[in-house]
Order: sequence, then structure tokens, then C-alpha cells
Amino acid sequence: MRRLLLAGVLLLAACNAVKEPEADDALPTTTLVDAPAPSEDPAPSTTTTTTPLPQPGPEHVELQEIAVVEQPVAFAARAGDPALYVAERTGAVRRIEITTTRRRSGSSTVSTQTFQLERSPVLDIGDDVVSEGGEQGLLGLAFSTDGNRLYVTYTGTDGRQHLDEYQMGAERPESGSRRELLVIDDFAANHNGGQLAFGPDGFLYWGMGDGGGAGDPDGTGQDPGDLLGSILRIDPDVAPESDDDEPYAVPDGNPFAGGGGAPEVWAFGLRNPWRFSFDRATGDLWIGDVGQGDREEVTFLPATDGLNAGRGANLGWSLREGDEPFEGGEEPEGHARPIFAYPTGDGCAVTGGYVYRGDRIPQLVGAYLFGDFCQGEVHALVARDGELLDQRALGLSVPNLTSFGEDPDGELYALSHDGPVYRIVPEGA
Repeated sequence: MRRLLLAGVLLLAACNAVKEPEADDALPTTTLVDAPAPSEDPAPSTTTTTTPLPQPGPEHVELQEIAVVEQPVAFAARAGDPALYVAERTGAVRRIEITTTRRRSGSSTVSTQTFQLERSPVLDIGDDVVSEGGEQGLLGLAFSTDGNRLYVTYTGTDGRQHLDEYQMGAERPESGSRRELLVIDDFAANHNGGQLAFGPDGFLYWGMGDGGGAGDPDGTGQDPGDLLGSILRIDPDVAPESDDDEPYAVPDGNPFAGGGGAPEVWAFGLRNPWRFSFDRATGDLWIGDVGQGDREEVTFLPATDGLNAGRGANLGWSLREGDEPFEGGEEPEGHARPIFAYPTGDGCAVTGGYVYRGDRIPQLVGAYLFGDFCQGEVHALVARDGELLDQRALGLSVPNLTSFGEDPDGELYALSHDGPVYRIVPEGA
């Protein structure tokens, strides 16, 4: 069954979507001084391989708090904008402006960054968002690759999952620019996914849970014709002069564009993909999928020439839970097995992250960082050719770890549902 509602362009009054900033309305700043960085940037990695993490691992990194917001749940950076954006589950998007200064210290350069959280949200759609329970709310946040458009996903007051677009001004969405792209019917409050990301192909990807309940009651996981239990891929860049009234296009390369499933579906067999990401150096796709009650899983889907990672992949739910059968289910043909799985009892819900591609922590380059909402520890995985080489905790603890974020330089951040936004930095930075 396909759960889908297409909507045309909606122009909403500014009072319903965008709050204007107040004059001189800023919180105190947080200033962090990084450890000396090389004077010349190293060449970026272009392979999926890396060496195992050096010993000892945990002593190399620490967390630095850069801001505190209300229930942070998603993170995005915008091209050409010296700021970070954080979504609050209750419906607001907050901007953290970064000011960077650099000075020479011998043969190295020392950077000082000041983080300033703006008091007034750049976007507040709290009146349109249901954030009851632990899995509803404003869940996803992304900017177009040129930074001109903002995309958000959220659970609406109608109980359905919404994807909206805004045109961006200098620092905030333009009044009246809201455009509803896609609304998906839902039947329960949990398993809403919500992750948004633009892939290396320039298309928009949206992760959807199986609809909720327990045990995939509607069988959405193994049904590629249903938008639930899937990662979707769409092209929101519809030319205004087009005769097509649809608010987005389906890319020709989608696996079911010609039939056999919903044309928007890119990958399926997911229970609740709580954060996926593309490796910025390789295009590989990493997915953290929350388990039923026995196994949490991380899946690695390699790209071909930097593109098409995960195309048509079946991650197995609800025939498989992680690396084990679910209620005696047989492994589906072509099952994309997880690269790593662990008992749910060791945490409660996996929180997917990113492959580290920054410059400041060389020993982590190429490692995939992730965690668990309840356990809170940040872990690193190292893979080569799809095989796990190394896995370890990094000695970092984030209470109620909801998400990770990546800035334009490839440096990583971690969000706590309790409020803090952390930057992962070298020890002593």
C-alpha cells in the first residue's frame, strides 16, 4: 500500500512560520581555541579504506560544549554561511554563528572560533508540530547544496509526516516562501525516521520508519511500494516553467521509477533509520537502524564511482533484525547485511553518525563515528572493502545522544536531548 499525499505550493503567512529576529538579541558567546593545525591542508582521502585506529584511542579526543538549546535533534550547515543550524524537536530551528580568527604560531596556524547562539529562532513551526512522546516532532533539517533553500521534516498535528521547503534569505527563511513537498500517512506515534540529506548526486534523501507499533504490523518494511520503512530519493528542484504540477520530480535512476515499487523509494527494509549519512569523500552510505528489542545495527552501503550507494538495497526488516532472524523470518534475497550489530540491551537505540573527514583529528580520518541514545558513548568503526577492521569506544559520553552533525570542514558534532551541542575535538584543544 502506498501512503502518499502530494501537495501543491502552499504560501503561508510569516506569522505561522518565521519569527523575525529581535534587536541586539544574542546569548553569551562560547570561545574555543583549537590545537595547532597544519599550515597546509592535507589531501582529502578518496577511498573507503583506512588503517585501524592507533592505540591508545580514547585519550585523543574530547567534547567541547558550544551551545545549549531545547531538545536538539538535527544539525545542518549551509554553504556560504559561517554558522551552524540546529533543529529543536519542539519545532524551532536555531542558528549558531561562528567567527574564526587565525594566527601563526611558528610553522603552524592556531585557530580561535567563537560560537554565538542567536536567541531568536530563524524558523519556528511549533504550532504545526506534534512533539509528544519521544519520537515525534521536528526531526530533520537540510539545506540545498547551494544554500538557497531550507528543508525540514516533522510530525504534523494531523499525525502525518511532512516535508517542507523554504527559500532562504541572508540568514533566515523568506516570509511566505513555505512549500509543502510531500506528506506521508502514518498510523502510530513511533518509528518516524526523519533524517534529511542531500546526496553526492544532488538529490534529497528522506529516511522513513516502518510506521510504528511493534513487529512491523502493516508489513511496510518488505514492501517497496510503501513509502514507510524506506529511504526516499526525490528531486525538489522543479523548474517553475514546468507544466508538471507535482512539487518534486522522481530521478530517473530510482530503482522503482519504472515500476515494481513506489517511484520515490531508494532503499527499503528499514525499521527506524535514526540517522544516515553519506561519506563526503567516497559517497558511501552509512545507516543506523534501530532494532525491535534484540539487535541494533549499522549498515554500510558502498558507492560506485561516488554515486548510487544503497540503490534498491533491502536492509531486511522485518524478516531480519540486525544480523539475526526476526521471529523466524528467512533472509531475503539480496539482503544488505549490517557491517556491525550489537545487543539492544547494551543501549536502547542506535544513533547513526558520520565518517570523519576533518583535519584536526588525523587518527580518526576514515572512521565512522556513531553512538546509542541510552548508552551515550561515541564509538568508531573502521572498515575496508565492506569488512569491519576495528571498533572501539572513544571515551566520550553524551547523555541522551540524539544525533551527530558535520560542518563544512568535515569536523563532527554531537547533540544531547538534554540541550548541549558538543564539538568533537582533539584532546587539549
